[in-house]
Amino acid sequence: MSANEIVTSEIQDKVCTISFFNPKGNSLSTLHLLRLTKEFNDVSYNDGINVVVLKSSGDGAFCGGASIDELVKFDRFEKAKEFFFAFGKLLLTMIRCQKPIVARVHGKIVGGGIGLVSACDYAIAKKEASLRLSELTIGIGPFVISPFVIRKSGISAFSHLSLDTQWRDAEWGKNFGLYSKVVDTNEELDQEIKKLADDLSKFNLNSLMKLKEIFWEKTENWEQLIDERAEISARLILSEIASGRLQKIIGNQ
Repeated sequence: MSANEIVTSEIQDKVCTISFFNPKGNSLSTLHLLRLTKEFNDVSYNDGINVVVLKSSGDGAFCGGASIDELVKFDRFEKAKEFFFAFGKLLLTMIRCQKPIVARVHGKIVGGGIGLVSACDYAIAKKEASLRLSELTIGIGPFVISPFVIRKSGISAFSHLSLDTQWRDAEWGKNFGLYSKVVDTNEELDQEIKKLADDLSKFNLNSLMKLKEIFWEKTENWEQLIDERAEISARLILSEIASGRLQKIIGNQ
């Protein structure tokens, strides 16, 4: 599968729709991370765009987080850190993108998928969009995404999600601010996304850009923070515990 197939973008009436796909639960590989980062960088400096809609393809999970297939292959600290930093770099690029980002969350989000939604400015979810932070179960932790999840939903929600690795339903996500709205059907989801995107496309771009700055002010030092968290994740993913659990997951696929 080529880079052009896993991430696509389309611009229409000042709305840019970015879509990603992975047949394995819409999980994110290095290629996904780099391509998505480039897309959000490009969008940020395009004056013909007012708003970005982020979606994924298929009718299963919205995002399965980091690609297990990639995590299990790491055998060197440098490569592992590079991957986790790339994940954090994508989220940093999203919050620094000058245009508001609206997430269309049609299905479950796991692990880094929660970080992805947290880095968006508004999220509309379908009732099937349950959520789970599963990192502890594989011997690591949600370190890289933690600043974004805490900023969006608070330390209470983050501690609940990270320590109790059970599934939460979409209403839980809404109550803690991760989702702005929860709807019942795909038709309602598309209608709500279209209405909001259409409205934002007509607003003053300078006003939208200034609001985006305010949403994510006081995050200037996050690049150093992400680098430190990526190092923690890289060391843990190479541990015997994590390696054994990842191998078990791969064996059960």
